Amino acid sequence: MQHRALYRKWRPADFDSVCGQKMITDILKYQVASNKTSHAYLFCGSRGTGKTSCAKIFAKAVNCLNPIDGNPCNQCEACRSIDAGTATDVIEMDAASNTGVDNVRDIKEEIVFSPALLKYRVYIIDEVHMMSGSAFNALLKTLEEPPAHVIFILATTELHKLPSTIVSRCQRYDFKRLSSPVIVERLMTIAENEKIDLDPDGAKLIARMSLGGMRDAISLLELCAGLRMKIDYRLVYETLGTGNRAEISALVRAIFRADYDAIYKSVADVFMNSRDISVFFGELVDFYRDMMITKTGKDSKEYLELTDVEYADLLEIAESVSLEKLLYHSSVLEQALYDMQKTAVSKRSVAELALTRMCEPSLSHSIDSLLSRISALEDEIARIKCGVSPISTPVKSVKIDTKNEAEEKTPDLKDEPDTSKPAKAAVLSSVSYWRDAIEKIQAVKPALAGCLSGSELKTDGNGKFVIYLSSGFFASMAKNSESLRIISSIISSYEGKEVSQENVAIVVNEDIGNSNFDFEKELNG
Repeated sequence: MQHRALYRKWRPADFDSVCGQKMITDILKYQVASNKTSHAYLFCGSRGTGKTSCAKIFAKAVNCLNPIDGNPCNQCEACRSIDAGTATDVIEMDAASNTGVDNVRDIKEEIVFSPALLKYRVYIIDEVHMMSGSAFNALLKTLEEPPAHVIFILATTELHKLPSTIVSRCQRYDFKRLSSPVIVERLMTIAENEKIDLDPDGAKLIARMSLGGMRDAISLLELCAGLRMKIDYRLVYETLGTGNRAEISALVRAIFRADYDAIYKSVADVFMNSRDISVFFGELVDFYRDMMITKTGKDSKEYLELTDVEYADLLEIAESVSLEKLLYHSSVLEQALYDMQKTAVSKRSVAELALTRMCEPSLSHSIDSLLSRISALEDEIARIKCGVSPISTPVKSVKIDTKNEAEEKTPDLKDEPDTSKPAKAAVLSSVSYWRDAIEKIQAVKPALAGCLSGSELKTDGNGKFVIYLSSGFFASMAKNSESLRIISSIISSYEGKEVSQENVAIVVNEDIGNSNFDFEKELNG
């Protein structure tokens, strides 16, 4: 028996099986059930969203001998003949290969005759936007007033290419892209029935890469299943030859810290693995798009199809860079993608040159690069005004002891800690200036100030400080080295003395009023 592709094998057989287009299928079911069908329909939308499937189901439903609430029964002779492709009264045409006016004339000559076996003669014209102008003109009168036994169903992925005279003569239905949860549910059902070992994370990644198209998603599933291994996100990345999210994240971090060795190694890995560098750059552009949405949107997670771990990683990277720099980098990437497609220069060379320019805006004189440099200067000025030292690599001072070696080797028993008794937990007291300090942090790093909102700062009176947060997620965001440096600098400006990062602890405690805290235990634990 000849093998059938999974997307054909799992094509919906009735309206209830169509995924993600409930509003459209409900209307079509009602029209069939109430015998109020139209003479011409226009199904438009991106690929793999159910246009052709709904057209075939509708052709069965209007000709079904025993329809069930607007759905075809799939058991009668009419339904079986349409499914088998032997029904001469259901004509499927590809407008891409039948573009001329002669093809339309053939249709006009045929429709005057009654159907041979079925109740309706149904013409399904796919990719109708490919028809010529003269063919559209010849179709106008027929489409407006066809015989009562004829139904036209036009399908297209490019609605804007259709003449308004054609659109106005049809009932128009817009098929939307399918959401990832809908695609994941369908993939898991298919995998279970086909005995395919599909991991949920792998299904999510396939759904994301299918861009809302069910046919593409099922085809990707079948491609990955050919290896006869468990389909997780690693296998999906390897099968499709694309870079994984962690690889893109590592490259972006390397760009922000101007780590040229890591950047060139990343490009070399893509090149040596025979992956398309332009595809890799496209994924990099998508990552920058996600960062831009994170920095500008209030509910950014709703627009990003990311796991919690991926979103936390994205949020950490995005808050370390200005919006101006993101826009500058995006413009460089877009130009690089254009150069890769239009010039004969090596894609690898174009990629490396672009990434080098991204690391150093002074190499470019574009407006975006100047805005990026101005933004960096403004950030430094804001830090200085708030009493925060400029970003620099900390240098440890070395204390020279002039004592002789004999004195150094002789331990001072008086200075030894008494380990016979357990150390008492420090009693902490609240700090009054913490709310004002958060306002200063807001001017330097708004995302960090948002994490610290509602927190409480306490001190043991000996130069050690504890910040209480009620959210573990906010605590993880505040514990990175850049955030701790800002916090310790702000505290130092209020205390009048230097407070190191090592003397600032961040803990999660829903009972913020608790005053007993073992600083050393928390710091070490």
